[in-house]
Amino acid sequence: MHVLFVHPAYPAQFGHVARALSRTRGWTCSFVAQTFAGEAGGIRAIPYRLAGTARETTHYACRSFENTIWHAQGIHDACKAERDLRPDLIVGHSGLGSTLFLPELYPGVPIVNYFEFYYQPRGSDIDFRPEYPPQEIDRLRARARNASILLDLVGCRAGYCPTHYQRGLFPEDLRHKIAVHFDGIDTGLWRRRPDVPRRVGERMIPASTRVVTYVSRGFESMRGFDLFMRAAKRIGREVPDVLFLVVGSDKVHYGGDLRFIREPSFRAHVLAGDDYDLSQFLFTGTVPAETLADLLSLSDLHIYLTVPFVLSWSLLNALACGCTVLASDTEPVREVIAEGETGLLVDFFDVEGLADRATQVLRDPAAFRPLGERGTRLIRERYALDATLPPLIDYLENAWRG
Repeated sequence: MHVLFVHPAYPAQFGHVARALSRTRGWTCSFVAQTFAGEAGGIRAIPYRLAGTARETTHYACRSFENTIWHAQGIHDACKAERDLRPDLIVGHSGLGSTLFLPELYPGVPIVNYFEFYYQPRGSDIDFRPEYPPQEIDRLRARARNASILLDLVGCRAGYCPTHYQRGLFPEDLRHKIAVHFDGIDTGLWRRRPDVPRRVGERMIPASTRVVTYVSRGFESMRGFDLFMRAAKRIGREVPDVLFLVVGSDKVHYGGDLRFIREPSFRAHVLAGDDYDLSQFLFTGTVPAETLADLLSLSDLHIYLTVPFVLSWSLLNALACGCTVLASDTEPVREVIAEGETGLLVDFFDVEGLADRATQVLRDPAAFRPLGERGTRLIRERYALDATLPPLIDYLENAWRG
């Protein structure tokens, strides 16, 4: 049995699945990827290259589709060059590296696609924040961005989404092809580390200092970075001995933030708009997973904000590390955080409420620690690899058998 995984960024969501299939079922697993070539842990990665990309002259609404086609072509050509490659099952990430052309190489081979998001022109991520309104072309683009995703959905034998919220975005008459299987959290890595030194780089953190963590792939409006900073300023006034560990990059990955500002980054824009005591903040940049697990282990409070969009792994990593989580009361978050049970929820836009609840936690972190403990149990029972991998592997095997 040979499974071919397709994703531009090896190993992405599929690395742990491939390792488990190889270890527990004895299946051969290969990747076709843009970012890695070679062999690791008995899994071979075949590189593909892009021969082109969408240009500025390409209609804005169809640039994503054109880029998907270039990826699909590169994947097709890389696999075609591997004359001995004969997969029995193909698993790919729809909307990124596409499996679209692979049936021409491997007719009859079943495809299972991972579906992350179905774009909505209204009532979703692009218009959730009235301060950053979408243009008409943004709404049109949201419809067009689903073109390659729909082709993948029609062309695959089965698909899966990581959360019920994300599955619910897809057209009702096509949802029957999509199951819910979360990616899985490695609780060997993401766990509370009680003996981690209270130090970040060269900076020591006194035992009396409260630590608040905020993690985002990029500092941007869709993850509420500006609202977090406004709340942090208020928190810092009420709890002066506090350190905000802010992890992430200045790149805007989602949305059109840069269209609304003059500064080179959204973080620079936010910092320029108010007076912050930056001695209370430590911006770490992007850090390795082991380092992030250490930082989360120092956390007295973890703040997570998001518009209705793909749920960040960082939220579940924080729960796995036993953090007391204060999060936005938005639909994707409510699938994981139950108010007063596994964390605390506050309206996304309520900066005062966010600051008040955070201050309450920081004045007595021990009183709220049971929230983090229950959050950790939730991860181990429902979202850890031990819980998610067996049903996902069964799902893939059933798709292969037809």
